[in-house]
This record gives sequence, C-alpha cells and structure tokens, in this order.
Amino acid sequence: MHTHAQRTIDYQLLVDHLSTSILLVDTDLNIFYLNSACEALFDISSLRAANTPVLHLLEIPDDDFDTQKALRNTLEKGQAYTRREAVIRVNFQNLHVDYTVTQMQLDKTQPVFLLIELNPIERMLKIAKEENLIQQHQVTRQLIRGVAHEIKNPLGGIRGATQLLARSLNDPKYNEFTDIIINEVDRLRLLADTMLGSRQLPSYVDVNVHEPLERVYSLVSNQTKKKVKLTRDYDLSLPSIQADRDQLIQVMLNISVNAVQAILENKAFYRERENHPELIFRTRIQRLVTINNILHRSVIRIDIEDNGPGIPADILEAVFYPLVTGRANGTGLGLSIAQNIIHQHNGVIACQSIAGKTTFSLYLPWESQHVAK
Repeated sequence: MHTHAQRTIDYQLLVDHLSTSILLVDTDLNIFYLNSACEALFDISSLRAANTPVLHLLEIPDDDFDTQKALRNTLEKGQAYTRREAVIRVNFQNLHVDYTVTQMQLDKTQPVFLLIELNPIERMLKIAKEENLIQQHQVTRQLIRGVAHEIKNPLGGIRGATQLLARSLNDPKYNEFTDIIINEVDRLRLLADTMLGSRQLPSYVDVNVHEPLERVYSLVSNQTKKKVKLTRDYDLSLPSIQADRDQLIQVMLNISVNAVQAILENKAFYRERENHPELIFRTRIQRLVTINNILHRSVIRIDIEDNGPGIPADILEAVFYPLVTGRANGTGLGLSIAQNIIHQHNGVIACQSIAGKTTFSLYLPWESQHVAK
C-alpha cells in the first residue's frame, strides 16, 4: 500500500486537466503560463503566448476599467480582486467572462506571480443553445422527410398518367405541355430525394482529414480557374479519425461551393474593398469542446473561411435549417444535410459570419464512438 509520503503528483498535469482557464503572469505583466483550458479559450498555445503582455488578452478599447493599474495593485499589495461580466476580445468576437486575480508566491525565494482564473459565463448558455439547435434540427429533419415521402407518392402517378395522356393524344401540338409536366415532376422527385437525404449508412474507416480536404481543394481549384485565391493552413500533426471519407468530401465540398458562389456573385463587394476573393482551408486541434452534452478534451476543427460579404443576419441563426437559404437559386437543403452527416460522426458544424469573414467550422471528435441516426 502506498503511503502519503510515497505519492507524487504532477501538479502541472493536474492544472492542465482543469476545465477552469488558468493564466500565470510575471511581475512585468507578461504571460508566463497558460493551462490547456486557457489555450482553448484564447485559441493560442502557451509557447506562443509566453512573454507577451497580458493586457493584449484582457484589455480592450473603450473599457473604463484600468486593468493595468488593478494588476499592479495586486502585485504590490497582494489585494485580490474579481471582475464580473468583463468583456475580452477573442478572434474578433466579444466574450463575457468572470475573472479573479490573486497574488501567488511559492516561497520567499521565488518571484511573485499573478494567478488569473477565468470563467466564460456564456459557456453554459452556449451549450444549452447548441443542444436546443441539435434537437430542433432532428425534429425538423423528421418533418422534412415526412413531407418528402408525401410528395413522392403522388408524383409517380402524375408522371405515368401524363405519359399515357401523351400517347393517347398522339398529337405533336400537345407534346410541349406533357413534356413540361413530366420535366417538372422529375424536378420535384429530385428535390424530394434530396430532402430525404442519403439512405446509405456511413462507412467508417481511418481518415486523415487532409485527404478529403485536398480532394475538395483540387475540385474547387478547377472550378474557380484562379478567380479565387485558395489558401491551405494545415496542422499536419492532427490524428486520424474514424469517418466516412466520401461523406466528409460531400460536406466540405458543399460548404466550399456555397462560399465560392457567394464570392463570385458579389464582385462589387470586392471592388469596393479593393481586395481579392479568398477561400481558406484551415485545420487545428480545439481543446475542451462540448458537443451534444459531452465534453471532449480535444477535437479536430476544420475551418472553411471566405472573405465574402457574409451571411445575412436575419438567416444566420437558422442557416442549418432545411429550406433556409440566402441565395435565389438555392434549395436550402445542403447545409442541413451536411449538419446531419457531421452529427452521425458525433460532431457539429458551427458558423460565424460578418462582412469580410465567414467561417464554417467542423468539430470532429477523434476519440469517440459513432451514432447512426
């Protein structure tokens, strides 16, 4: 049996397993250390952040609170303080957090540090919102499938009756009208099949996510003919995942084609800004991500980002719902089907959009079992 004296604990490993974001700051107010949760919060590695001013993370313009003065006061007097609902800037987005600053000194021979504990107060709201969206998406998918079945049933009869009518009339002057009916029926049947989605269950194999990404990169490159700058920003150290390669290609291609169409249909947007259309394929590890009420220590994040005019604000929240589209010729089914495919991989697709930057992010766990729904 082990005694207390024999036990040793790797405290840095312990801190790295905390869901609370921990930030250690030296006496020059430069970052000394971030734990894994803090790296995920600010989307920056501890190595990259080391020796950079902490004010770059905690201070934003138009904030009446003097962050530097408060930090200095804690360093010199040891007086801890807590800020409620403070706003920090992360990836061009405002994030509301509570954070506490305390003075820390291991012993009198060691320098003084500031220990900053951050708690994003939107985290639980975001989790609840994602769960609600997933549930609504599933209900809507079932509704759409039911409607598609009801549409398909009479279409076969209409098509057959029209063909019989055309043969019975046997008059070329009516062929134009019967052809219109048959063509429109075929179009509706194709739409109904799209609404029903693929009936084929995913075939999971070991996949390096860069394989389908490269396939999509090649297809989009051939389609755009250098009208759009394509940029690859890959983390080649990512682990492989169990996934259906063809379905991943379908999802990535759908998002990429939507982006390219939005780019090419809005040339005036680029003329006004005097910049060039660009599509970025980015891969990263994202730490501490909650998907469908499950907290994953790390997942693979695939970003497909364009610098186009963005998604209209009135449809952004509903962009993954069936039949919601911002394009005149769109069916609004592509993103709904894409979300369903990624859900079968235990993942989720998220979207952020402002004018000049729209990012679809695929979050794919690499250490979990799959669901088939």
